[in-house]
Amino acid sequence: MSLEDQHTDRKSLRTVTGKTAHWDELAKDAVCFANGAGGRLLIGIEDGQTWPPADQTVPPDVLDRLRKRIGELTVNVQALPSLQRAPNGGEFIELLIERSASVASTRDGRYFLRVGDTCQPVLGDDVLRLANERPGKPWEAMDSSVPRTAVDATKLARFAQGIRASDRVKASVKEKTPDELLSHYALADGPTLTRLGVLLLGSTSDRRALGTAPLVQAIKYDEQGQKINKWAWDDSELSPVELVDAIWRELPDFRESYEVAEGLYRRSVPAYDEKVVRELLVNALVHRPYTQQGDIYLNLYPERLEVVNPGRLPLGVTPRNILHASRRRNDTLARVFHDLGLMEREGSGFDLIYDRLLSQGRPAPLPEEGIDWVKVTIQRRIAKPEVMRLMAEADARYQLTQRERITLGVLAQTEGMTARELGAVLETDGLDELAVWLGRLQGLSLVQTAGRTQGTRYFVDPDLLRGANLKVPTTLLRIEPYRLRELIREDLRRYPLSKIGEIRARIGPEVNRSQLKRALADLVSQAVVEMQGARSGARYRLMIAT
Repeated sequence: MSLEDQHTDRKSLRTVTGKTAHWDELAKDAVCFANGAGGRLLIGIEDGQTWPPADQTVPPDVLDRLRKRIGELTVNVQALPSLQRAPNGGEFIELLIERSASVASTRDGRYFLRVGDTCQPVLGDDVLRLANERPGKPWEAMDSSVPRTAVDATKLARFAQGIRASDRVKASVKEKTPDELLSHYALADGPTLTRLGVLLLGSTSDRRALGTAPLVQAIKYDEQGQKINKWAWDDSELSPVELVDAIWRELPDFRESYEVAEGLYRRSVPAYDEKVVRELLVNALVHRPYTQQGDIYLNLYPERLEVVNPGRLPLGVTPRNILHASRRRNDTLARVFHDLGLMEREGSGFDLIYDRLLSQGRPAPLPEEGIDWVKVTIQRRIAKPEVMRLMAEADARYQLTQRERITLGVLAQTEGMTARELGAVLETDGLDELAVWLGRLQGLSLVQTAGRTQGTRYFVDPDLLRGANLKVPTTLLRIEPYRLRELIREDLRRYPLSKIGEIRARIGPEVNRSQLKRALADLVSQAVVEMQGARSGARYRLMIAT
């Protein structure tokens, strides 16, 4: 059973039983799901638990009462409760909430929307936005009137090949014929293609006839802000999936790199991280409103890249909560990108973007929203090379979680932040949630503190940024070979021509000497590391400053 997410929530059985039943809260949650993509409430399973208590039974009259009360307290909500028995024998209620074709509300006129794993109120003009964004049928599911047989055979074959090569789909899906995949992914409905089917697998003329197929322009500017070059993908020949590859492959700026000094060496660094750029492009293509015309713009300045998408962020998502909030505007298109391995996950993907950029010593992305556009800006150059070194060394040594990397990256680029300031950047609510993001960083002495409660100031030891050794014992007893090799490479970047004993002393004596020797031998055989001398006098250095 999955944890709470955009489509699942848990509630205690007390929510619907006894004198303390919280019917208004349940009605609010039902409205949230109805205004989103639908979902389910698992009533009888406490937050944080996988199953109900083993001895729990559901009173026989609760299901009828639940159905009646939801009908009395909500408008445009379809709820289907059913009694379920967990593997441990305990009973609970699964309340399925259908996506509403019209705007759902509580009976007293309040509107809510499910965003990520939270229920958020919809107020003022956003109520009208919610109504406008809810056609009876999603755009991607609408009939295109294009015959199923008009599918582009080459694109369909390539799509089927991508699904079969994916590690994100079940074997039963991989076994489907190309025609069966059309139905499975809602690319066709009976004898005709859906609009999404035309968008992804239709002919160029049929895709152009949609009127809202994405067109992309890349414009390069000089230091004075003058246009000096332009590339365009505006003939509707390529599907959204194909556009991502074409843009990354054809823009020469994405092939550029520059050098960063690291001690005695200089390291070549790509101008733009491929995973970050691809994720930004996928986000622009997946989350744009396909009911609205407008080109996607890639603005290439000497120091930054701007990705500008027509339309606004999905309702409930803002530049201030984009790191956590997840709401898909085009569910099926997002599913296709995810299953093809072209999208990090079925969410916004901004956690990956933050992680990659901050781990590289670059500033976090800057999202902005206008009246009818969304813009995300990333910087071309590494702001602080010392941060890049620290992040690589700390991650290799301690195998940090994504949240820990993001938090460490944020703090390492500042002189320190208060709990309130750090919470605002990480979009956390309170010290308890902030502690989750800090994780082990304080215990590992990577992050230090001064002060108390909300006035606590968090900062990275300046000595670490200046190149001091990490002093905390490592946790490398079961380190994977590839991790150990990366750690050795980071060590040799800083300390060229080192003996094996010197390397071991720096990265952690708990690493077995023979294990370290095997890792070095692997790097030597791969021509990554050069060994000079023999036996006890052997010294190692990187062949190139990678």
